Amino acid sequence: MTKIRKAYKFRLKTNRETEEQLTRICGSARYVWNKSLAMNLERLEKGQGMLWYRELAFWLRLWKCSEEYGFVKECPSQVLQQKLMDQERAFCDAFDKSQPLKRLPIFKKKGRGDGIRFPQGYKLENRRIFLPKIGWVGFFKSQPVEGKVKNITVTTRAGKWYASVQVEQDLDIGKHPSDSEIGIDAGIKCFAAFSDGTLVEGVNSFRKHEERLAREQQKLSRKKKGSQNWKKQKSKISRLHHTIANLRSDFLHKLTIDISKNQAKVYVERLNIMGMSSSARGTKEEPGRNVRAKSGLNKSILDQGWGEFKRQLVYKLDWNGGELVEVNSRYTSQMCSFCGHVSKENRRSQSIFGCQVCGHEENADINAAKNILTVGQTGLACRANRNSDRQQEPAGIREGVLPVA
Repeated sequence: MTKIRKAYKFRLKTNRETEEQLTRICGSARYVWNKSLAMNLERLEKGQGMLWYRELAFWLRLWKCSEEYGFVKECPSQVLQQKLMDQERAFCDAFDKSQPLKRLPIFKKKGRGDGIRFPQGYKLENRRIFLPKIGWVGFFKSQPVEGKVKNITVTTRAGKWYASVQVEQDLDIGKHPSDSEIGIDAGIKCFAAFSDGTLVEGVNSFRKHEERLAREQQKLSRKKKGSQNWKKQKSKISRLHHTIANLRSDFLHKLTIDISKNQAKVYVERLNIMGMSSSARGTKEEPGRNVRAKSGLNKSILDQGWGEFKRQLVYKLDWNGGELVEVNSRYTSQMCSFCGHVSKENRRSQSIFGCQVCGHEENADINAAKNILTVGQTGLACRANRNSDRQQEPAGIREGVLPVA
């Protein structure tokens, strides 16, 4: 049995009083984060030692007793303690050289990423949740909660409040019920092409709402910043962004669940999404070319959600006993899946592949997916053979063999 962590996200049934309570608690938690962060950043500038969780917890008790910061007593202590723990973890990640995108923690702004976590004191009963200092709050129960509840995180987005219930489950991960393997080629016009000939059209949620979003943003630019009409319009834009994100997330979850249940091994191309979506603007001295066209391509690339697609496939396949394998996609779009001939001329157009040697014609994305499957299977077979040969060699020879990546 393997222990896994899983989260169920539900929308809360809040009223005005509950929303005001949640807003005040989020405000107190945000204030404690910013206050402690300012203290640590100041100490770093002066070359002094950091204040970690235990020291900050002592300061938190002093703030609660003071008249100036006494309002934080309205917030549950565990919520504030969780914020201090999160900040300690953020500083540890910032100083960790193995982190690829390490940076110092930043100050939190009102309405951006507001969230509070309850590690204890909560109750979960049918279609309602009990939260400390808030009381019982109903929620829309879209699915049953299975496993032992570890914590509950309450967040807000686009004027709605959500509760993420994290549970711990004992999962018996055995062999995948299917022995099938498949290669997947990611694209823009076609979100994914499978090596079995299946084509999956993308939802393109941003592109479908792009014109409407531009109109709403133009309306916002004509309003006085900070006015009531400006706030209403900004809230409207936030709801539209939320709709775009929900459409993309729903599409990716349904697709990855279907793949993880039916495929034991999935081969995908290794993509550098950050490099692919980088700007072509350049500098004043050396301006880029086709900046507008590249900007449109970047929007389409990010609209697909390839990174999230791969992230979901990894853990869902793992839960079902499957495996995700990344392969080098070099020349897979130019190589014939029938005879193996590689040439630029084989790719007649964006969607048509025609081999110049054997005359094989096929959809270009499906041909690439077949090549990804072949490359992945060949790479695993070669690696398995090298490992078995290494085990059969004498110890003196094995020591001089370089490790296989």
